[in-house]
Amino acid sequence: MNKYRSTYLNSPIEYLKGVGPARAELLKKELGVFFIGDLLFNYPFRYIDRSKFHLIKDINQEGEMVQLKAKLISYEMIQGKKRKRLSALLKDPSGFIELVWFTGTKWIAESLKEGAEYVVYGRVNIYSGKKSIPHPELELLSVQKTKPSGMAPVYHSTEKLNTRGLDSKARRKLIRNIFEKIRSTDLPENLPDYLREKTKLAPRFEAMQWIHFPTNQKSLKAAIDRIKFEELFYLQLRLLQSNQLRKRTIPGAVFSKVGNYFNTFFQHHLPFELTGAQKRVVKEIRADLGKGVQMNRLLQGDVGSGKTMVALLTMLIAKDNGYQSCMMAPTEILAQQHLESLTSYLKGLGINVAFLSGSVKGKKRKELLHLLAQGDIDILVGTHALIEDPVVFKNLGLAIIDEQHRFGVAQRSKLYTKNKHVTPHILVMTATPIPRTLAMTYYGDLDVSIIDELPPGRKSIKTVHKREKDRDMLIQFIHQEIKKGRQIYIVYPLIQESEKLDLKNLNDGYEMLLQFFPRPQFQMSIVHGKMKNVDKEEEMKRFVEGRTNIMVATTVIEVGVNVPNASVMIIENTERFGLSQLHQLRGRVGRGGEQSFCILMSSNKISKEGKERIATMVRTNNGFEIAEADLKLRGAGDIMGTQQSGSVDFNLVNLVTDSKILETARNIAIKILDKDPLLQSSIHTPILSYSKHVNRIRKDWGMIS
Repeated sequence: MNKYRSTYLNSPIEYLKGVGPARAELLKKELGVFFIGDLLFNYPFRYIDRSKFHLIKDINQEGEMVQLKAKLISYEMIQGKKRKRLSALLKDPSGFIELVWFTGTKWIAESLKEGAEYVVYGRVNIYSGKKSIPHPELELLSVQKTKPSGMAPVYHSTEKLNTRGLDSKARRKLIRNIFEKIRSTDLPENLPDYLREKTKLAPRFEAMQWIHFPTNQKSLKAAIDRIKFEELFYLQLRLLQSNQLRKRTIPGAVFSKVGNYFNTFFQHHLPFELTGAQKRVVKEIRADLGKGVQMNRLLQGDVGSGKTMVALLTMLIAKDNGYQSCMMAPTEILAQQHLESLTSYLKGLGINVAFLSGSVKGKKRKELLHLLAQGDIDILVGTHALIEDPVVFKNLGLAIIDEQHRFGVAQRSKLYTKNKHVTPHILVMTATPIPRTLAMTYYGDLDVSIIDELPPGRKSIKTVHKREKDRDMLIQFIHQEIKKGRQIYIVYPLIQESEKLDLKNLNDGYEMLLQFFPRPQFQMSIVHGKMKNVDKEEEMKRFVEGRTNIMVATTVIEVGVNVPNASVMIIENTERFGLSQLHQLRGRVGRGGEQSFCILMSSNKISKEGKERIATMVRTNNGFEIAEADLKLRGAGDIMGTQQSGSVDFNLVNLVTDSKILETARNIAIKILDKDPLLQSSIHTPILSYSKHVNRIRKDWGMIS
């Protein structure tokens, strides 16, 4: 039962005047509306300004939304080839217009009155000079005059709702019925008076009235600001409380010293000087590890920014304090690459690094698990095989998860069980830059570190856009680069809905390239997701070792291939890729000291959004700038679409446009919790009470990141 609604608002929706059992079932199925109060939280998505009317003679633009005052002259049911349609002729002092309906025709026809004056609202269709409005909103002028003037709400609907008489017009009437029954006490205030006064926010009840029936733009803005702030404030409060609670209740191993292993490596084996950003992040992590509470930190860093080195230094601190570490990666290729990097860096230091994946079987696996349980393995690198039940550590103190968004929350949570005595510290890493608003929303319960600086000496990757007419020039360029001893990636798109087509495209591309780069003078690798792992690994290995000049691949190489000698990335059909994916692919080159290139090939016909994506890639190499552009182009929902279930849902908030409200809400929540961590002050009673209410049914995965 929702205690922030009165008994009336908590009543089943069928008890609302104008609903009944049949309509109630439809509202439940189509909108998820089960109680009377639920309908109030089903907000409009636009509004009709009832104060403005058009004349029919002035309508001349296809698709224009218009409101008319006109008399119904006649109507008739017309039998078409496949179905009937209802046509009505309306007249105002300036001319005639046709109204037409294709669904719900019977009950609409029964409600029409010839000779009556109507208020009509809808989108104009113009065909052969004839104006019509398909499926308009229609209301008798005499009825409309009795209602308050202002802005009429329009609600998201479905065909079933419209044909059963539950369109926007009908839902306005239902919501008016609700407001006739309730007062402000039916929707108790959930923000303290001082907070509303400080932020100049409208009271909760007034905001709810104005979001449905604003009197003007000013009241509508006041309602929107209040509701958006409330949504974001309670989300941020929950995330911050989750972080706070974890720090109070989940102990972590105390890594009290930076000892011999860390210092020896740092002074004698570090292959390059750390960037200022890397030093800052290592300092943040060291501070976390010494507090005696579990670290739960997100490490963001662009491709090639040096996250792996930060992870290694953190694992050395764990070793200095007598703890084991593990590093989990989403693919065997990436895990193997981490193994090779760590083994190379730690050579001669006496640290035992081992590898575990599904391909490690039999006697070798059994021996590895035995050594791990005995504590003879210091660092275990692998895939999701690390979280399987037979994998037991003697003293796991640190778990690092690379490309963490590719693992489900439940999968990551299993790492918590790998030490029965103390919860391992967690460091999750991503090379996919996350826009600030998304980071605050989806990862707001984590402490965040950002490596926003690339190692010195890295040359910026030159990115250019080319079309099919430039193919000959491209082939010549590839020949020149290979003569210099460089290697080339050529990536084809893989779209899930038509995998066979895309594999054929990749194979056709491979055959075409053989004409220009014949064997034995040139050698090519080919890699795609349909290959057996063993074959894929062999092809990757040939390219990594320099035995092939060109890697023809799908996006399986997006993550996990590190070939410093590869200087050219060619992406075919660039318009089929998202910005984030393009940036990840480009990050496969530019890892050596030579100038690298990314060539974006496209067809001549590209959508406006496709052009914007390509222009963004050509303009900048900055992953965070690209992430922000991606957010604006696709919206938060699409970007987070691959998130595990349980991601945040909003009624009104748009993370693309509401970043200022988000920052304000988060900053206020931080200040409140700094002064009153448990919300025990009487002035915070409304916040405490409401936050308990909204958190009651949520399983808090925030503890797991």
